Amino acid sequence: MVLGKRKARNNKMAEVARRAGVSLSTVSRALAGSPLISEGTRNLVRTVAARLDYRVDAAGSSLRTGLTRTAGVVIPLKHAETQHLSDPFFLEILGAIADELAARSYNMLLAKVTHDPTEWIASSIRSRRADGVIVIGQSLHHGALNALADADVPLVVWGAQLPDQHYAVVGSDNEEGGYSATQHLLEQGCRDIAFLGDAAVPEVAARLSGYARALREAGRPREAHLELRVRFGSDRDTAHRAVSSLLDADVAFDGVVACSDLFAMSAVQALVERGRRVPADCAVVGYDDIPFASLTTPPLTTVRQNCREGAKQLVDKLMRAINRERPSSAVLPTEIVVRASSQRERYRKLPSIPGTRGSGSVRSRHGRRNDPVGGRG
Repeated sequence: MVLGKRKARNNKMAEVARRAGVSLSTVSRALAGSPLISEGTRNLVRTVAARLDYRVDAAGSSLRTGLTRTAGVVIPLKHAETQHLSDPFFLEILGAIADELAARSYNMLLAKVTHDPTEWIASSIRSRRADGVIVIGQSLHHGALNALADADVPLVVWGAQLPDQHYAVVGSDNEEGGYSATQHLLEQGCRDIAFLGDAAVPEVAARLSGYARALREAGRPREAHLELRVRFGSDRDTAHRAVSSLLDADVAFDGVVACSDLFAMSAVQALVERGRRVPADCAVVGYDDIPFASLTTPPLTTVRQNCREGAKQLVDKLMRAINRERPSSAVLPTEIVVRASSQRERYRKLPSIPGTRGSGSVRSRHGRRNDPVGGRG
């Protein structure tokens, strides 16, 4: 009976190879998500296999290759121990990673750790619970991740490019994102721009660097009292309190660059509660372009990260690391999505906040295009 089933599976695999016009080994590698096979061939083989209802025998494959066909995904949050995985950015990138892994017949083992992730990563590989690990954010563990890479642990990191980096990283151009957000507010006539974020986090530090560069190029001073350390966590009122403290102290500011969309939304709430018009009195830009960003009042201008492309590259590079290759790092471009919350000049003469629908366009560092983002302003 077992031999009969195995023969039937082998026959079906041979039929996949015949219809796709490739070898049996190519079918096996393509369905395993091997980076040695081109993306076009992988997609072709997967399409043919789906039509023939052919699936990889995970148990048999594991015995033959010694692989578990499971990838670990760990989110280290030493810098923000109370932050929840329900954060919209985490949900978006985790969903994209899960889709990419499933396309390669891989399962996902997920963990949140609020301490050094070294032991979890090492034990997951050592105990054969995972073939390799994707780390979402460096948190405060750059040195520990370097040590794991030096020990040939197969891993890849979503995060920032850092000096003396021994591991492969995929991440957005955070400095350019911070720069474009600040430059946009300067173009809107803002002169005193606050920054909300925790520069202890490498990605936020890069965004702050871009913010500072834009101010410097515009001949604007960098004011320490406008750079507010707002930490990630389950308490989403931290950004609200930070902006409220500026208003209570009668600090002059007419723009806000927030390192997350949730911080930006809290900033808008604090401003509106104090009778400030957004964007007429104060323009606001967020970061991430989470799904809710276009639904706020006013719709939120934000810096978009391409989570789908990021997830694809993370998984591709992890497969290379599992195959004992040394994957290279990748920096993804960001785009600023312009909506009503930052269009200061357009709304200066309005007596109240713009409506819940706004028009927008996407502008990258390479120029501007007129893609509609919302509805009518």
